[in-house]
Formats: sequence, C-alpha cells, structure tokens
Amino acid sequence: MEETETGRRFDQLLEKNNLKKTQPRLSVLKVLASRKTATSQPALEEILGAEIDRVTLYRVLRTFEEKGIIHKVIDLNGTANYATCDESCTEHAHDDRHVHFNCTHCLHVYCLDSLHIPALTMPAGFTASQMNLIVYGICEECNEKER
Repeated sequence: MEETETGRRFDQLLEKNNLKKTQPRLSVLKVLASRKTATSQPALEEILGAEIDRVTLYRVLRTFEEKGIIHKVIDLNGTANYATCDESCTEHAHDDRHVHFNCTHCLHVYCLDSLHIPALTMPAGFTASQMNLIVYGICEECNEKER
C-alpha cells in the first residue's frame, strides 16, 4: 500500500474515533499495521525508540484498545501483545472473534483471522464481554527452519 494512502487511512481512522491526529498515534498505527504478528509494548518501545516515551505509548495503546482500533492478546509469558482490529470494531462493538496462535519457538503471536471462534451461549446469569482463543505450537516459519 502506498505511504500516502496508508497515511490517509490512519487519518480517517483517528477522525472516525474522534481522536486528534498526533505523531505518537500515527507512529503506533504505522508499526502495528506493518507487522504480521502482534507486538508487545516493550517491542514497540524498542522500535519507536526516542520517538515516544513510555507513558505516552501506554496511553496511546489504552486509548486505541478502548476505541476498538487494536486488541490485546496475552502471550504464554503473560506479556500483552497488540494487533490492529478489523475495521468493523468500534468503541461499543469490539468483536475480534478469531483464533490467536502463539509460537512456542519464536514466541510470536499471530492473528488467524480466517479461523473464527464460534458464538457461545453463556449460562443464565453470565454475560461475556470478550472471547479469546489462543493456540500454542510451532508457526510456519519455525517449522520451515526445522526442515
């Protein structure tokens, strides 16, 4: 995707969510949209370097998660990883019902968007607010290295 088209898409996303267009927000979106795996806050800090301080990054991630722009996946080490949401997600309808895959070799977390978590009927008195299914194993790239 062309850089200006990507920039326009990010501008529209921020505008749609009533968020100011700031360099930290645009930088986080650019990094998360460019990666094929979910990314942890420490990795984002490393990638963005001095561009964003830790507190600002935390606030951007929290705001994006609240607005349905990104979703959080906890990996097998208990670390939060972030990935962009489907465009249908909103602040009031955060619906990322797909399987996540955590590679036990490289520790990357993948969103497997084509594998959907089926709807669950909760028992009386229970209200589900989020669903997450994490599969642990060896990713395609690590399997290729093993061959």
